[in-house]
Amino acid sequence: MRPLPPEFYLDPVTHVARALLGQRLVRRLEDGRRLAGYIVETEAYDGEEDKACHASRGRTPRNAVMFGPPGRAYVYFTYGMHWCLNAVVRPEGQPAAVLIRAILPCEGLEQIAQNRAGRPPAEWTNGPAKVCQALKIDGRLNGCDLTAADSPLVIEPGLNVPQDWIQVGARVGIAYAPEPWRSMPWRFIAHLPVEAYATWEIPAFLRPEARSKKARGR
Repeated sequence: MRPLPPEFYLDPVTHVARALLGQRLVRRLEDGRRLAGYIVETEAYDGEEDKACHASRGRTPRNAVMFGPPGRAYVYFTYGMHWCLNAVVRPEGQPAAVLIRAILPCEGLEQIAQNRAGRPPAEWTNGPAKVCQALKIDGRLNGCDLTAADSPLVIEPGLNVPQDWIQVGARVGIAYAPEPWRSMPWRFIAHLPVEAYATWEIPAFLRPEARSKKARGR
């Protein structure tokens, strides 16, 4: 399946953040294996005016990818220990990005389990740093083309997420940002109804009913 085209990333960043829900994030390993999951949580960061955005201080070596072509991966290191993945949005020279906060794994589950060893399935990819660890995403992928068929990291067309599945709220982890940026409703979360997990072909042990049964058995 071909990745989403560069044009997908030209819309306003909040539109892209919403549209990325349900799309499939794919990491291709050197041996040809695929690790993948459906995107279920995103946050939008909109240019130099957005005081929560890395671009708010202007262009730096760290954030330079944000100022480049749309559809590139902006991968940055944070807290001295974690990698986070963003998709660059808007035309070149207009820095904006969408943080991929969570996915539902659907391919390469054995390898994902190894990459997140010691963690229960519900905690494999339910945070931005966890997504990167699970899919072996690090700084070597910074700037790679998410729209190129031969790229090691792409976003492919996925499944539709109806509006009534989506929760919208303020972004998290940005206490440093002043208002109104701290409270902008630019976080998008897809909450799948139980019946949707089978349609999305999510493995049974990752579905809510499986987690509930495990919790009751403790």
